[in-house]
Amino acid sequence: MADWTGILNELQKSRGDFDGIRRRYLKRLNTLTKRNVIAYYSGWLQKPGAPNLGINDLDKNAFMATIKGLDRTKGLDLILHTPGGDVAATESIIDYLTTMFDDIRVIVPQLAMSGGTMMACSANRILMGKHSSLGPIDPQFVTPYGQIAAHGILEEFQKAYEEIKADQAKVFVWQPIISKYMPTMIGECQKAMAWAETIVRDRLAARMLASITDDAQRTARINQIVENLGNHSISLSHARHLSYAKCNEIGLVVERLEDDQNLQETVLSIHHAMMHTLASTFASKIVENHKGSAYIQQAAVPNRNQQ
Repeated sequence: MADWTGILNELQKSRGDFDGIRRRYLKRLNTLTKRNVIAYYSGWLQKPGAPNLGINDLDKNAFMATIKGLDRTKGLDLILHTPGGDVAATESIIDYLTTMFDDIRVIVPQLAMSGGTMMACSANRILMGKHSSLGPIDPQFVTPYGQIAAHGILEEFQKAYEEIKADQAKVFVWQPIISKYMPTMIGECQKAMAWAETIVRDRLAARMLASITDDAQRTARINQIVENLGNHSISLSHARHLSYAKCNEIGLVVERLEDDQNLQETVLSIHHAMMHTLASTFASKIVENHKGSAYIQQAAVPNRNQQ
């Protein structure tokens, strides 16, 4: 396997042929699986200040460019590395991908968080290693006080209601907190949670869990998945990393990357090549297929601290 150091050595020998090395391993994966391959990589870990690192509507153009010319009867292996992003854009991209391909396998070499998890849940199955993680899908609100979970706001509001109802004196404790809420915030939190959960519910029923013919069993399993992914009181943090074992436990259809050594080595070689590119070039997001078609977003300044 070309690990982190191995890819670095290849880059040094090739005098920094980042594109060539990435594309060689993407093609190798296609040769191995006989499936279409598209890698979607965000550089949020390398360039946290760069714009448009999350899933957004610009990404639709990237997928359009990289899907063009593919034999869509061969299915799609979608390699994801993303912090998530805009829910509307995520839903739109999911709709586009599932319209274009009847069979999608999402491969997670390291992290597919939030909207990335929603995309993974829309696939037929997910391929994860011991080092891979999905994340909670609970919607977040950006406030002057930082990013806050919609579910957490509702929990806090309910607690305030119950305590004030039991003891009117608690008004003086809760008033400074509740007064910070923006108008309509509670309603917006409820709608955002319902939207995210509906996306996941519908896609699980249509794809990943469609083979469960018993309606009650399928609904119960979907409920279990959505509860674990969407309930902030269970995940405790939007940044929670959910391992293969956890994803399998809650009911997602996940396969082990380690079960196929050649597949694991090729996927991780792609991952390291992508990460080196994001760390050492101007690239801040890469969407690329096995044929060499790519949509590469560039940041203003590369991160020179990571070589």
